[in-house]
Amino acid sequence: MDLHVTLLLICLCSQGITNGEVADNESIPLVPLIPLIPSHPIEKVENKSTPQPKTADTTDVPVIATPITSRPNGGSSEEEQDEVCLSIGRSPQSMEAIAAAIQKLGVQLLQNLEATPEQPNIIISPFSISLALSQLALGAVNETQELLMHHLHEHTLSCYHESMHNVLVQLRDNDLQIATRIFLRQGFKPKQEFVNESQRLYDSEPAVLESLQQINDWVDSATNGKMTDFLSALPLNLLLMLINAVHFKGEWKARFDPRFTSRGVFYLDDKHMVDAEVMEDAKHPLSLFIDNELEAQVASFPFQKFMSLLVVMPLSGQVNVSSLSAKLNVSDLYNRLPKQRAVQVKVPKFKLEYAQELQDVFTKLGLGEMFSRPNLAEIADGPLLVSSVMHKSSMEINEEGAEAAAATTVIISRASNPVFHLTQPFFFALMDDMTQVPIFMGVINNPNPGAPILQRGEPGSKDKVGFPIDKNHVGSFGGPPK
Repeated sequence: MDLHVTLLLICLCSQGITNGEVADNESIPLVPLIPLIPSHPIEKVENKSTPQPKTADTTDVPVIATPITSRPNGGSSEEEQDEVCLSIGRSPQSMEAIAAAIQKLGVQLLQNLEATPEQPNIIISPFSISLALSQLALGAVNETQELLMHHLHEHTLSCYHESMHNVLVQLRDNDLQIATRIFLRQGFKPKQEFVNESQRLYDSEPAVLESLQQINDWVDSATNGKMTDFLSALPLNLLLMLINAVHFKGEWKARFDPRFTSRGVFYLDDKHMVDAEVMEDAKHPLSLFIDNELEAQVASFPFQKFMSLLVVMPLSGQVNVSSLSAKLNVSDLYNRLPKQRAVQVKVPKFKLEYAQELQDVFTKLGLGEMFSRPNLAEIADGPLLVSSVMHKSSMEINEEGAEAAAATTVIISRASNPVFHLTQPFFFALMDDMTQVPIFMGVINNPNPGAPILQRGEPGSKDKVGFPIDKNHVGSFGGPPK
């Protein structure tokens, strides 16, 4: 299996906003972004068509190391406080708290994001979203800082930024590709301490924004070509853009042999199904159990290099995130996984994309002040606004990239092994094994959105997997939902 996951979260900040003002030759992006705004109109950013270098231009933005800003109260000197925060940030307790906070934010977002006919699947990176909000929090003060810290970790960490920095270092050591950048409008000067701390804690170097092509080239490079032409236009009044991209390519420890991939079905509900390509392995090593409280099957598909895909498939065939979230504890499920055993497995192949403006969902979660009257005085003087947040991701699953020696197996009788047929809607979490941080989360309701939706056949007829369609049929670990 080859898993490509890319996510981009953009924060665009501008000063002062002009109502309904659009340049003659400028179009508003289909998905708005994040402006920090002056109470006077500013010149629009030139949209050049010539490709620009991907390297950062830091001529106007010098970077100098500065002391830590998120220190606990107390301490006899700045140096001692620095040492205390460094120690706290590296502790296992801080890592656990960060992982739990990111999990909680991810579940809250999934609970408030709604699937649509155009986008039936939801794929997000709670880690990337937390990373963007954390960098924004460096520039927040007073009530806005308190609000962001509450939603990021509920004030459980005295040295939050150092703890987040340590998690970032750990994830990069596990071959997760994470890119961050600050793009600044020509002539705009943010406060130097914000620039310094963004680079020191989040490795987010500043660059002068020159063109739309420059942004799209950076995204293309940061995602290894998985996300091209990310933006169609640059928003008006742009002063500062906080941007990050996460890319993961994983290899199964036990691969799926493409010779056994065939056409099958994915059951959308008890009345509808869709045609899909299904990978199959008769004796796949899998950690698998049934959680009675969740009323779901839980399975973990391990990758090389300390990553896993955790899958929760409700026995009902429906993924109700609201009811699931009340009982869901990703770390608990992760820690309860049993020893691997040979399982007859079916997994749908898919290549999906997801794009969402997050202002509405953040407002539902209580972060509306971020878009109306935030205090971002640590970024620059004057009234600043966060106009919007854009999130985009893509995910692909297929047979490639795993060790060939573990792939070719002897077909055995299905009766002698448990089965796990991932042929109905499921929740997933792409987990880092070392930190237990959920890099990506999502709900797959339809792995083939472009295919026509078919009515389930009458009892006694055959579906494309080859067994009779019967509403009462449920395999020992899978099959059509009741």
